[in-house]
Amino acid sequence: MPKFAANLSFLFKEYPFLERFAEAKAAGFKAVEVLFPYDEPASEIAWRMQDLDLEMALINVPPPNYTGGERGFAAVPGLEERFRRDFKRALRYAEFLKAGHMHIMAGKAKGVVALETYKRNLAWAAQEAPNMSLTIEPINPHDMPGYFLDDFDLAIEVLDAVAELNLGLQFDAYHAQIITGDAMAAWERYAPYVRHIQIAGAPERHEPVKGLIDYPALFRAVDDSGYSGWISAEYMPKTRTEDGLEWFRQAQSA
Repeated sequence: MPKFAANLSFLFKEYPFLERFAEAKAAGFKAVEVLFPYDEPASEIAWRMQDLDLEMALINVPPPNYTGGERGFAAVPGLEERFRRDFKRALRYAEFLKAGHMHIMAGKAKGVVALETYKRNLAWAAQEAPNMSLTIEPINPHDMPGYFLDDFDLAIEVLDAVAELNLGLQFDAYHAQIITGDAMAAWERYAPYVRHIQIAGAPERHEPVKGLIDYPALFRAVDDSGYSGWISAEYMPKTRTEDGLEWFRQAQSA
């Protein structure tokens, strides 16, 4: 049976951030992820997770949040020094929270120079943090125009070129559906590279039900593949988070 985590940057937003951990636990989740936890002291987050017996599945790099900030710098030529500085800060945060993965965001860039910059920065990060699992995630160009990593084949090209054991693919089924038109086929093709999974309904990014993705079938395929990591719910609830968790209860009892 798949293991599900709650993305607290998307779910339980009816509550102040630090209260969302307890709400996730009460709903039955055993792990959480937070895209950008840096506005809160790491010690406060760690204490709440320890008290609730929750795991931190993943955090994003770089530290700044989406409010007026860039979506990463890893592929942006000329910002190598900033990337390295922000990565080191994020790594300290991730290690303190015992995060399972760090998602390295590429940022907005295009072209051959950006590709080579991306590869060099990822290779440096993998060597800087040899004991940390690092991920890269293709993000569809509709949701994030101009984002460098907007294609799964490009992600595989990069992973093969960097060839570091602690660097892998973050498979967001919602983005896979929008990018490729077939999330299940994308899973079957790219599963060997996958370190972490995220889910949301397509095309509207609500609860993972009644959309273009057959999630019961995808969950079975993930189980059959031997994947043992977390599947994180990263969607925008239509109403209150608790009112839309029937998919979670059904998946747990399947």
